[in-house]
Amino acid sequence: MKINGVAIENTFAEAFPMKAARIIVTAANDTWADHAGQAMTGFATSVIACGCEAGIERVLKPSETPDGRPGVSVLLFTMSKKELIKQIQNRVGQCVLTCPTTACYSGLEEGDPIALGKNLRFFGDGYQISKKFGRTRYWRVPVMDGEFVCEEQTRMVKAIGGGNFLILAETQDQALAASERAIKAMRRIPNVIMPFPGGVVRSGSKVGSKYDTLPASTNHRFCPTLKGLVDTALPDVVGAVLEIVIDGLDTDSIDAATKVGIKAACAMGRKRGIVGITAGNYGGDLGPYHFKLREILK
Repeated sequence: MKINGVAIENTFAEAFPMKAARIIVTAANDTWADHAGQAMTGFATSVIACGCEAGIERVLKPSETPDGRPGVSVLLFTMSKKELIKQIQNRVGQCVLTCPTTACYSGLEEGDPIALGKNLRFFGDGYQISKKFGRTRYWRVPVMDGEFVCEEQTRMVKAIGGGNFLILAETQDQALAASERAIKAMRRIPNVIMPFPGGVVRSGSKVGSKYDTLPASTNHRFCPTLKGLVDTALPDVVGAVLEIVIDGLDTDSIDAATKVGIKAACAMGRKRGIVGITAGNYGGDLGPYHFKLREILK
């Protein structure tokens, strides 16, 4: 299979079960909603060392938020319920509660209930008060610019992490340009995030290492500078590889993001240095979700 002259390898991305929550953060204007969202999703590229993988899913219009103000939708992914609860409490407490004018709400109506403002309310030192509308309880915590409003609970759902594809290009500039095109297209797809910086990762990894203390290490078969030293997966013409990792709430969303992302990357074409598209997997034994590139692109 080729798209615009770019070869699509007959392979699959191997992905894994995760837990996820959607948090809605609102503020007085877009600038402060973005500040809170960016801070809340900082240092959240990989569960290997960050505790969670998180990102801004999309920017919300006032008509789309619970309080009629500008906002952002944030998705957080972890490997366990316990870790998700911890990450939400720490990130909302340190990055949203602290940010001027913000409020915080659950972005999911279904799933297992977990704490959102239930514990953060204690920052109010006894001056916090609650309001209940229907079956939903909100906490009002006094802060120096007024009140921080936070829904008591959010919802946790089963999710998927580790969807991916790799862009093989002749040069670093070409790989980066194709990746930027892919991310721009993929950010229009709901229910997914691409958690690495700018949505792109250059340090693709494999499981394990020659050093016993490391759970993962550089994916040497895709490192262009090692082509003469290892059993490389790269043709001679490839000088740079970049990976896009996708976390999603369901398989359909990851399929959709993969499809539009690969097509956008391939729009540059073979004549502009894009050699091929492949994916990272571990033979299919590590993760139960297999995103087969050619089937997705049919």
